Amino acid sequence: MAKNSAINWTDHTANFWWGCQKVSDGCKNCYAETFSRRFGKRIWGPVETTNRERKKAIWQDILKWDKEAKAERMRRRVFVSSMSDFLEDHPQVSEWREEAMNIIERLECLDVLLLTKRPENVYLLGDWNEFGLPAHVWFGTTIENNKQRQRIIDALNVPAKIHFFSVEPMLEFVDMNFPSQPNPKRDTWVICGGESGAGCRRFDYMWARDLRDQCKRANVAFWMKQAGGHPYARHQMEDFPNDLKIRELPDE
Repeated sequence: MAKNSAINWTDHTANFWWGCQKVSDGCKNCYAETFSRRFGKRIWGPVETTNRERKKAIWQDILKWDKEAKAERMRRRVFVSSMSDFLEDHPQVSEWREEAMNIIERLECLDVLLLTKRPENVYLLGDWNEFGLPAHVWFGTTIENNKQRQRIIDALNVPAKIHFFSVEPMLEFVDMNFPSQPNPKRDTWVICGGESGAGCRRFDYMWARDLRDQCKRANVAFWMKQAGGHPYARHQMEDFPNDLKIRELPDE
């Protein structure tokens, strides 16, 4: 989970630390917790009783990726915190988060996709929250069902150039409550995906179609990531019905 990520909506993944605590229905079958336990790590659980683990290599690796992208005259996308939550209010990671933000600010050719299930904790970003995120930092949150629609409001209040929403694992029809007037700027992005892995919950293509249609009406970019399933998620474009073979990006 680093350079050349298997996640199809990003180029790389960057985890400055591992560990988190489950906060909502989408966390039930957390792949990150399952993956970390394979290595015998006990880093998932309450802030009061569970440590987080700082990762070593990524602090220099992400700078190397930036140099490579610059040399190639390309922009690359980097998904931050696939194995944690950047906005978890855990005292152990406060200094790590500040250090990571300082590194992220220095990047020239990487678009940083900062995804959280805790957009209400945006105050932890300090000056970024007060004065605006750097233009190359996209702010996103997870919306697995309609219980989490408050996250949409919280995320859109974050001063970011691009907002994105990961509707994964999609557990039901989700009403994104987009404005009735189409967005004049295509600066919002929705990623759709079913749950995969052992014990995965039901996914219905009709839910994805409804989400696609909401995005089309609102002039929001739509990316069909995968359909659910076990033992293998259907994540290739050829796996989808023709009308869901859509992978759009927002306008930068």
